[in-house]
Amino acid sequence: MVQGVAVVWMPVEDIERAKGFYRDTLGLAIQKEDGPWAEVDANGLTIGLNGREPGGTGAEGGPVVTFQPEGDLDEAVSSLKEQGVQFPAEISEHDWGRVATFKDSEGNDIQLYEPPRG
Repeated sequence: MVQGVAVVWMPVEDIERAKGFYRDTLGLAIQKEDGPWAEVDANGLTIGLNGREPGGTGAEGGPVVTFQPEGDLDEAVSSLKEQGVQFPAEISEHDWGRVATFKDSEGNDIQLYEPPRG
């Protein structure tokens, strides 16, 4: 019935700040915008940045999106750190790959993933 992910919605407190993070820090293209909503193209996956409703739960965070870096994971983490992104823990090593977790400008969990080598 389903073919895969069509869009991932990320709740945001500040749409301009969120657009800046995804566009300027992560280097992704903003495809569409309409008030407190924007679509980001992440290699064919649409990420919807959706402003939180003032009367909503106001909870922090949201879904986790995992990106595969263009090159080496360590280089990607280093580059993001140079741009002020904070990683609360070291890269975690697993049989199924390596993961580095950080938060976007809105407090959403984001991960970088590198498959196992060899």
